[in-house]
Amino acid sequence: MKRILVVTAHPDDEVGGFGGTLLKYRAEGAETYIICLTAGEAATHRGHAQDDEELREVRRAEFAAACNVLKISNGWVLDYKDGGLDRESSYKVVGDLVKRIREIRPHVLLTFGGEGGATGHPDHSVTSQLATLAFQWAGRRNRFADQFWTELKEHRVQKLYYQTSSLLIPDREPVAPAPTTCEIDVAKYLEEKVRAFRQHSSQEPLFEHFEMYLRKRSQHECFHLAAAYGPRKCESETDLFGGVEE
Repeated sequence: MKRILVVTAHPDDEVGGFGGTLLKYRAEGAETYIICLTAGEAATHRGHAQDDEELREVRRAEFAAACNVLKISNGWVLDYKDGGLDRESSYKVVGDLVKRIREIRPHVLLTFGGEGGATGHPDHSVTSQLATLAFQWAGRRNRFADQFWTELKEHRVQKLYYQTSSLLIPDREPVAPAPTTCEIDVAKYLEEKVRAFRQHSSQEPLFEHFEMYLRKRSQHECFHLAAAYGPRKCESETDLFGGVEE
């Protein structure tokens, strides 16, 4: 069975640039997984939460509800600091991701590009760096070798994609997204994506803006092939699993 792993920074990130793709491949029988590095406790919009700890719990529950709409096989929210991923120990975070990659054994990994997605959020940029290192190191026996004391084995994820877009959000800090190399037709999943985002009720002030942006780019979710095991030339794709061996 084919497996996709998405690595994001905050609850709700799983929907905008990844949600349609996750729905599509789940409908086709793939297993889908999400690792969210923070609980989103530094969010501007906080719903009725009285403090950061309460907001963490609220957003974890919202993430679980959104994953249910997206029909995710399994999803996790980790405990790294929202708004401070650049100050976390990168070795610790990458080790955590490598362990989970070796457990899940995905064929394809999706994450943000180094620009931080359309919003340019610094946590998104750092997530890209950490997930990229984890992609490279999970398949090496000389990285985090202590994990092999258990039943874990090294695992080569066959393809790494960065989420990208042909649309930019006005009035934001400038970003330079990677060129699109793979377009996934997700038009039929638009309403489910909207419903998934609306599970993040603490972010209700963003609903109208998010839906407007989503409908502008409703036909496709776009990705950039950043790395792959086995040399290959860059070419246009319409399937993340193109060339993947089971």
